[in-house]
Amino acid sequence: MESKIDEKTAFATTLGRELDPAKLSAIFIHGAGLDHTVWTLPMRYFARHGRNVLAVDLPGHGRSQGPPLESIEDMADWVAHVLVAAGVEQAAIIGHSMGSLVAFETVVRHPECARALALLGISAPMPVHDRLLEAAKADDHAAVDMLTIWGHSHVGQVGGVGTPGIWMTGGNMKLLQRAGAGVIHADLKACNDYGDGSERAVQIKCPTLVIVGNRDVMTPSRIGKHIGGLIPEAEVVVLNNCGHAMLTERPNEVLDALIKIV
Repeated sequence: MESKIDEKTAFATTLGRELDPAKLSAIFIHGAGLDHTVWTLPMRYFARHGRNVLAVDLPGHGRSQGPPLESIEDMADWVAHVLVAAGVEQAAIIGHSMGSLVAFETVVRHPECARALALLGISAPMPVHDRLLEAAKADDHAAVDMLTIWGHSHVGQVGGVGTPGIWMTGGNMKLLQRAGAGVIHADLKACNDYGDGSERAVQIKCPTLVIVGNRDVMTPSRIGKHIGGLIPEAEVVVLNNCGHAMLTERPNEVLDALIKIV
């Protein structure tokens, strides 16, 4: 599905299905340097179980025109515009990593859009290491290496996942390598610039799910738990032996948790 936001093409996959106004809807938001394809498993499940599904390519990513947006707040407003363009009044808003900040901020800024919220690998603030920012600014492949290594737990790096046929680190690296020049740096800077989410968290009134990995070194689980504890209607799910890349390290457990709220 393509629409025009600020005269630029915005892409969101619906898995080729027409959106049905009689069905509940869910929108999925990817992390830094990635695109809508990271949500393939949960999208297929929810589409087959009576949901309208949309997974966006944020501006400058995948099939959406750039340039990438410079702030989480701008991305949140863009997501709200996508929902309006799609004719969706309310949706479960689901995001991972940078996408979790975008989902979080979307609900804060546009609460009327959300019937539920799911935050995967959330940290607010979400500081980014100086070395990673510098490498990304220079379009140095070291940024891709750091994101891949730091993003996976030791178990994930050595293939300790039950899903057959997936090379987690290799697949993640290839996807990041597809990002255009400057995209990864813009995303990481937006994350780094986003402030403390504590005051925002208490404003969220919709049912919320927070999923954290206990081996996550990029967005430590203690911060995700803290954010979850501030949201009035939040449930926190901890994935054991799981790093930041929970969509590939623990896909079935993530889906099981999402089923409760989406």
